[in-house]
Amino acid sequence: MAIATGVVVANLYYNQPLLGKISAEFGVTEAKAGAISMLTQIGYATGMLFIIPLGDMLRRKRLIMFDFVLIIISLLLAGFAPNIESLMIASFLIGATSVIPQLLVPMAAHLAKPEERGRTVGFVMSGLLIGILLSRTVSGFVGEHWGWRAMFFIATAIMFALWGILFLLLPEVQPSYKGNYKSLMVSLVHLIRTEPLLRLASARGALCYATFGAFWTTLVFLLEEPQFNAGSDVAGAFGLIGAFGALAASYMGKLTDKRDAFQITTITIALIVLSYIVFGLSSRSIAGLVVGVILMDLGVQATHIANQTLIFALLPEARNRLNTVYMFTYFMGGAAGTYLASHAWHVWKWNGVVAVGLSFSVLALLIHTRFLKRNREIRAIPTVNTDETTLN
Repeated sequence: MAIATGVVVANLYYNQPLLGKISAEFGVTEAKAGAISMLTQIGYATGMLFIIPLGDMLRRKRLIMFDFVLIIISLLLAGFAPNIESLMIASFLIGATSVIPQLLVPMAAHLAKPEERGRTVGFVMSGLLIGILLSRTVSGFVGEHWGWRAMFFIATAIMFALWGILFLLLPEVQPSYKGNYKSLMVSLVHLIRTEPLLRLASARGALCYATFGAFWTTLVFLLEEPQFNAGSDVAGAFGLIGAFGALAASYMGKLTDKRDAFQITTITIALIVLSYIVFGLSSRSIAGLVVGVILMDLGVQATHIANQTLIFALLPEARNRLNTVYMFTYFMGGAAGTYLASHAWHVWKWNGVVAVGLSFSVLALLIHTRFLKRNREIRAIPTVNTDETTLN
């Protein structure tokens, strides 16, 4: 599951190191090229909202196999896009269909023992997060040597291969929800209204992921500036550096099983704030950017693991819907960070990007600490029995 989540989620991030080349080919501004990344994230949030709840209602494997067909079509549309508008539409569709990881992560949580849930989610999420970061490395290399379109064709072939592997190996999971689709969607609103920990996790996740999107969307533009004069391959290589944070995610998941997850999250959000202070001092320093990337990725990924461990412990029969609410807000936050950072770059360059990221991270820390002061009585994470999952 860890490998599959990483390979599929990579589809969302291939475009980021390629934005400079896409901008040059179609003759558009950097801000307009940045909209490609934003639309991919909005598409992902849309898929989370309308597709992932079906994981509680339909057989999981059947839903995943059908979704692979839609992913393949979307990637081909991107590879053959004749203009920037067509590529934007294809990017939205890639995001909307590449939601399979968010069907697999709740499955892993269902199958795990309660005392091992944080570690299990952390392990699967490590695969997902490594896929996110290494996708940029692969994409940057491919784009520099064979052009940006080649990356989408390679991704199509990878999806064909993974479809066959999962068809043979993935177990079926019986649905746990007996109502219709309308009542399923209405239940999302009920979860938001009645679960304060879900609201907290969603707010923290959205704001932290906004900082993530702000940096990775604009990094390629910074590296193309005269002081660096680097190409997409160098921007992609930063994914290898960021993989440190992803590798640490599994360890952070273990800590949330044993220690106060709220205290750990205070530290991880503070790391994001610190990373943007470092970025602000590093507009001409590769070494400074490297340090900032390590701090930011560790902070964002560890906070994400803590958030998902928290929400998966709430209602076992509604894990896909809980994950839908969380991931929808998560990627809408990423889209907001991408949009604001792209425009901040256009007007104020790197200082504008740093201001955007610092604002989001400080706000996340304020919301988190305010919740701790006002809601100490609901900080305990409930223990959940996962025996209700039935496999065929």
